[in-house]
Amino acid sequence: MNFAAADAVVKAMLYEGYVLYPYRPSSIKNQRRWTFGGVYPPGYPAAGAARMETQCLVTGGPNTRIATHLRFLHPQARQICSVSPWLDRWPSEFEPPLRPVASLQCGGRSYFTWEESRECDICVPTATLRELGQGLAPLHFQIETQRTVEPIRASNGQFGGAIVRSQAAIQGSVTITANKVATGVYRLVIRVENTTPRPACLTLEKNAAQLGAFMSTHLILGVEDGEFVSLIDPPTGLAKLAKTCTNQSAWPVLVGPEGCHDTVLCSPIILYDHPRIASQSPGDLFDGTEIDEILTLRILTMTDAEKREMAANDERTSELLARTEALTENQLLQLHGVMRSPRAIAGSSTLTLPGGAEPVGIALCKDGGMALRVGAQVKLNPKAGGDVFDLALAGQTGVIEAIEFDFDDRVHVAVTVNSDPGQDLGRQRLPGHRFFFSPDEIEFLPHEEDGP
Repeated sequence: MNFAAADAVVKAMLYEGYVLYPYRPSSIKNQRRWTFGGVYPPGYPAAGAARMETQCLVTGGPNTRIATHLRFLHPQARQICSVSPWLDRWPSEFEPPLRPVASLQCGGRSYFTWEESRECDICVPTATLRELGQGLAPLHFQIETQRTVEPIRASNGQFGGAIVRSQAAIQGSVTITANKVATGVYRLVIRVENTTPRPACLTLEKNAAQLGAFMSTHLILGVEDGEFVSLIDPPTGLAKLAKTCTNQSAWPVLVGPEGCHDTVLCSPIILYDHPRIASQSPGDLFDGTEIDEILTLRILTMTDAEKREMAANDERTSELLARTEALTENQLLQLHGVMRSPRAIAGSSTLTLPGGAEPVGIALCKDGGMALRVGAQVKLNPKAGGDVFDLALAGQTGVIEAIEFDFDDRVHVAVTVNSDPGQDLGRQRLPGHRFFFSPDEIEFLPHEEDGP
């Protein structure tokens, strides 16, 4: 089991959609929070489903062990209140009269009534496939009601209001079963149910469905002495069985390093196997898997008033704003785009590129008897009827910067052109300075082993 390797992806998915650009309570798109993975109390069918179910295949034997974690966000109401007159001392023996307000200016800061969340992690006891096949009892859990009052102090030392946080009680269950579907192959069925009763008090009617829900609900599964089967790319012998797995409100994918089959993430956002957080990403942006560069530039163009509201509404958005404004020119440049090989090629080697750039994809391969090598000097002979920009480069010389394979296993050779004043930008893989050709459109120049 490799839960640690999956944690960064789990965190990113858990908070995806937590708050959307422009990250302010006054924004129309943020009037309805918690857009992904809601499992609602059964007393509010109009709000959404009260159950999430996921199915996947695992290979192993009766003693193969399965570990399960349920992760979700529990919404809580944040009510801003004012006190009048302001208090020199916040009383500990009683709660002063509090008047709910939409916002409050105090101590040089702004405070807004909104919603927050608490991260919940429910650990299901590890069980063997034999035990799961015999029908273990569901794991029942509950989280009690909580209410906290945080005084707001002004710059003169007086208290002008308070932040009242209220968390509704919730309860639910996790049921896991395993059925043998072939020799050494089992189907796991994991069902998450929200069993929170409808509150008798109708004062919470408007928000009770959300405050009693599991939001951004995820499951993380680990296996010992066995392997999970990819539902996206199953082995040939298990493809038909993989198609029989049905999933409601979540989709299971393998997580961790390529080749590892010991951990699965069941997420309300469909991912590919072995997803990773881009190393260029400076941090969470929460916004529906939007492109980091676009959101970063939008944040930097916000007005000072908009930024103040963004900073005041939530601790996470405040950190996001501070991090974005602190980005260096180099960090912004890294967000502009990176070309990655869609697959690793067995037996590929590593070479050093001119200018110290790091190779992408593979450095050496053979195609139709032709040896392609990153760093080689070539002449460009684009085919007639090709792209006009490629045709314009006919006869030009350049350097192979990368060798890429597409999903149909076709080879694409990325070349930087020697006469391009921005050739160094091409080595940084920036758009407009790298040009792609098929192997039969390039001609190796003499002494190519000497490099450029």
